Amino acid sequence: MTHPSLPKRPMLGRLPVLRSPIGLAHAVTALLAFVIVADVLGFGAAAYMMSVMGDVASGGGAGDVGLGAVDRAVWAVGMTTSMYMLGLLGTATLFIIWFHRVRHNAEVFAPDVQRRTPGWAIGGWFIPFANLFIPRGIAADVLRASQPDPYASEVRHQGLLNAWWGMWLASNIFDRFATNRYDEASDPQAIHDAAGWLMTGSVLDLVSAVLALLFVRRLTAAQNDKAMAGRQPLQQPAPQYPAAGGPVTGGGPVPGA
Repeated sequence: MTHPSLPKRPMLGRLPVLRSPIGLAHAVTALLAFVIVADVLGFGAAAYMMSVMGDVASGGGAGDVGLGAVDRAVWAVGMTTSMYMLGLLGTATLFIIWFHRVRHNAEVFAPDVQRRTPGWAIGGWFIPFANLFIPRGIAADVLRASQPDPYASEVRHQGLLNAWWGMWLASNIFDRFATNRYDEASDPQAIHDAAGWLMTGSVLDLVSAVLALLFVRRLTAAQNDKAMAGRQPLQQPAPQYPAAGGPVTGGGPVPGA
């Protein structure tokens, strides 16, 4: 009598393992500090432009103020804008890498409280309109998984997350408005007024960067504390394979990484 063939052993995917976000967090923090400096310098450049254009508008022309002052104001705004954009590009790149890392770790700490797969921690930033809420939802899930009790009714640092996300949205919207006003300004008074909007935008962006820096540090610290405490609940049950003569009883869980 021939026995039925054994079922094929299922291919188990690689289990998630913790990967330290500390190094990435340090890099993101440094770049956010660079953005904060760029915001401060941008505020100063816009204030100088506002002062120069105010003198031009009240004095009747650039000749009374001096073309050198006007050129310096234009140069200052242009240089600080370039500095800010360079810092923003580097910060956004490393922030998304860090964000994916902490989401990956959340898959180890508490996979059952994650509503989106780790890939959304990257792709969610690049979908128009959806990027206004998807990353924030992922961040909330990661915060929950990273606290000592992921099933607690309250989520630690939820207020910081809400403050950062709200300020980030506000600063992005206002920055576009202020930049458009400045680019479209065609006379000294219009440039003077637009420079005031740029100053306000720099303040909003600075506050957003500070809140982002605090969020990165606190979430990274929470994951590090939880990892050091050994709270890694992820476990995979061992698959049961029937032998040729009948079922095999017993078997225990195989702990996940």
